[in-house]
Amino acid sequence: MTEMEYGRRRQPLRLRDRNVAWVPPLLLLVGIVLLDLNTTERFRIITWIVLVPGSAAAICGVWTTAAFAVLAVMTYIGVDSAWPGQYQAGLGDFVLVALGGLMATIASGVRVRKEQQTLHILDIAETTRRTVLRPLPPRWAGLEQAGVYLAADVEARVGGDFYDIQPGPHGTRVLVGDVQGKGLGAVETAAALLGTFREAGYHEKDLATVAERLEIRMLRHRSHTTALGRDDGDRFATAVLIAFPEDAPDTIEIVNFGHEAPLAVGPRGVRELPSGDGLPLGLADLVGGVPPVRRVPLAADETLLLVTDGVTEARDRTGTFYPLAREIAPAGADLTGAEPGGTGPGALVRRVRDGVLRHSGGRLGDDTTAFAVRRIRAAEGEEREEGRLRS
Repeated sequence: MTEMEYGRRRQPLRLRDRNVAWVPPLLLLVGIVLLDLNTTERFRIITWIVLVPGSAAAICGVWTTAAFAVLAVMTYIGVDSAWPGQYQAGLGDFVLVALGGLMATIASGVRVRKEQQTLHILDIAETTRRTVLRPLPPRWAGLEQAGVYLAADVEARVGGDFYDIQPGPHGTRVLVGDVQGKGLGAVETAAALLGTFREAGYHEKDLATVAERLEIRMLRHRSHTTALGRDDGDRFATAVLIAFPEDAPDTIEIVNFGHEAPLAVGPRGVRELPSGDGLPLGLADLVGGVPPVRRVPLAADETLLLVTDGVTEARDRTGTFYPLAREIAPAGADLTGAEPGGTGPGALVRRVRDGVLRHSGGRLGDDTTAFAVRRIRAAEGEEREEGRLRS
C-alpha cells in the first residue's frame, strides 16, 4: 500500500474532501515565529519550533512530516539569525530542532506502518465477514430482504451472528442464528453451519431434514475442534430455520433452535410467532431430537423480523433492556407509507438498528443482527416490471 493509498483509506483531517492535516503544524510554525519576533530577547521561544514536526508526526504522512522537519530547521536558522549575536539561541538549540525533526520523521514512519498493518487486518476481517455473510440481493427468490450487522467490537467486524437465504426446487429457505461465544472459533462455526444450510436447503425437500443436517454438522464441527485440542468443543448455536413454501403463499414453516422468537410486523401491528421448545444446535441429544417443524400464517403485507440477542439484551444506563416489540409497534403504520406494498425490510432493520444504538448509547454488549424478509407480492413485481419497461 502506497502512502497515497494509505492516506485515502485512513481519512485524515479533511475539508470539502481535501486533506488539511498539514494546516495545524503550519499554523503552529507561523505562531511560534511571530511570537518570537514580536517579543523581547528575554522571551525567545524559537526553540519551540521543534513541536512542529512533532505535531505533524501525529497526523501527517512520513513525507509531509519530513518536509516540516526541514522547514523547521530552515525557519530556525532564518529567525535566529535575525537577532543580534548575543541574543541568538545558538548551536545547541539548533541541534535540538534538527534532532527533534529527525525523531519526528522516524516516529511518523512507525505510526504509518502500524496503521497500514491495522488496515490490512481490517481488510482480512472484512473479507472473512463477506465470505461468511455473503452479500444478498435486495430482491431474490421471491423475497425482499434487508439485514444489518453491528459488531460489539467495532474493530473486529466479525462475530458469530449469521443469516442467509437459499432458493431451491423446494422453495426458499432462510436461516438466522447466533453462535455462542466470540472470535475466530465462532466465525468458523457460523461458516460451517452456513455451508451445510446452503447445500441442504437447496437439495432437501423436507425442512425437518434440513434441520437434522444442521444439527449433525454442529456435532461434527464440535468433534473436530475437540480433536484439535481446542477448548471450544462444547460450543452451540441458536438459530431459526424458515421455509417459504411456494404452494402456500400465506404461511411459512419454522424450526426454532432456542432462538429469539420471530416477529411478524404489518399494518395490524406486531405479533410474536411461536418460538417452540427446541434447544440450540448441538444440544438436540439432550431431548432426543431436533425441534419440530411448525407451520404458521404470515400475511402478504407482513414482514418477518428476526434478531439476535444483541438486540433484545441491549441495555441503557439504568440496565433496562431494549423494548423491541414496543419500539417497532408503530412500524406497521409508520413504514407502510415509506415503502410501497407494506412494511419494508430496509426501513424496519434501520429502525431496529437506530433504536438499539440510541437505547444503549452506542455501547453494544454483544454482536447485534437484525434481519427482515417478506414475500414479493405479484402485484409489486408487475408494477416494477412495467416501470422498468417504460424507462
